[in-house]
Amino acid sequence: AETDARIERLRTAALALIETAAQLKDTFVLLTSVKGIAAASAIELMGELLVLPPELSAKQWVAMAGLDPRQITSGSSVQKPARLSKAGNRYLRKALYMPALSASRHEPHVKAYYRHLIETRGLKKIQAVCAVMRKLLHAIHGMLKTQQPFDGTRFSARLAEA
Repeated sequence: AETDARIERLRTAALALIETAAQLKDTFVLLTSVKGIAAASAIELMGELLVLPPELSAKQWVAMAGLDPRQITSGSSVQKPARLSKAGNRYLRKALYMPALSASRHEPHVKAYYRHLIETRGLKKIQAVCAVMRKLLHAIHGMLKTQQPFDGTRFSARLAEA
């Protein structure tokens, strides 16, 4: 109970701080334009992403989050499939998990991409969620660079090609 009250106080203070700074407010509005990212997730993502150098590319953000695939090239086990490196910021991965899960259920284009990964590519559900996390991070990078709100049609552009 005491922890919940403390979390609520900190969240309220963070929201008040966001309201005072125009750049923070703009970033907050952009993040919450994604169906699946609400205030709590937006605050968490801002805390992890806004400290990164602005010149980093989306690929570098993905690597920072540890969501990049790593090939296993050791001894006789060379034929193993790639896995997430998980070498990066675990707090960023944690901040992306629930928004990716929520978006893959409630945002039509993200849901289509998620379904495509499971049904067509044969991924397990957790693998599909991680792929959505990675693509969501790419989308957030683009949103913050261009100052444009989330566009779901661009999220699943590969589906239109296939």
